Amino acid sequence: MTKTAISVVMPSYNEEKAVRPMVEAIRRAAGDMETEILLVDGGTDKTPEIAQSLGARVLRKPPRGHGDALKTCLLEASNPVIITSDCDNTYPMEFIPELAGLVEQEGYDLVSCCRMHSGLGKEMPLTNKFGNWLFAFLVRLLYRIDTHDVTTGMFCMKKSAVAALDLKNNYSLPCEIIVRAKLAGLKYREINIPYRFRLGEVTLNKWRSGKAYLKCIFNYRFGLGISPAEM
Repeated sequence: MTKTAISVVMPSYNEEKAVRPMVEAIRRAAGDMETEILLVDGGTDKTPEIAQSLGARVLRKPPRGHGDALKTCLLEASNPVIITSDCDNTYPMEFIPELAGLVEQEGYDLVSCCRMHSGLGKEMPLTNKFGNWLFAFLVRLLYRIDTHDVTTGMFCMKKSAVAALDLKNNYSLPCEIIVRAKLAGLKYREINIPYRFRLGEVTLNKWRSGKAYLKCIFNYRFGLGISPAEM
C-alpha cells in the first residue's frame, strides 16, 4: 500500500516561541507518513534557523500579508495532500491523520477546520468571535455553503485542488478558499477542532482584515469587480 505523503505548510512571521513545538507536534502526529514541513517566513527573528534545524524547509519572502504567504505555501508544497496551519500553536496537529484520511480515503478535495463551536472559550476574543460568526453567516446565506468558520487557518486539500481554486486575495484568503471551492464544484467538508491560546504576539490588523472579508463575500456573490489587492 502506498504511504500517505503530506505537506504541512505554514506562513510565519516572528514565531520563534512557537515554531519548535509546532514542528515537533507535526512530526508526532504524522507518524510514518512521508511528511514535508514548509514555512514561508517574512519575519526578522530566529524562526527560519530553528525550523531548518528541525528539518523543515523554509522559503524567505518579504512580508506582504498572511494570504500572500499562504498562497506561496500552497504553490510550493511538494506532496499530493496539503495541510495548512498558522505557526503559532493555536491549531491541533493531532488532527493530521483524520484530515489526511478525509482527503485520501473519502475523496474530499477540501476540508476546513472550524473553531466556532460550543467548545470555544477565551482562546478567541469576543470581537473576533462576533466577526467570525457574521462572516460565516453571510457565506451560508449568500452561497448556501455549510460552514461556520470562514477565517480558519487550518485546511486540508488535494494539491490538484490548488489550481482549481485560482486564489487571488490576501487578507481574506481563508474565506476565498471556501467560496471558490463551492464555485469550482469541489467536494467540501467542514469539521470541528479545538482552538488554543497562541504563543507569541498577535499581528492581525482586525479592521483591515474585517473589511477585506466583507469585500470578498460580496464581491464573489454580486460581481462587484473589487480588486484582489483590497481583499
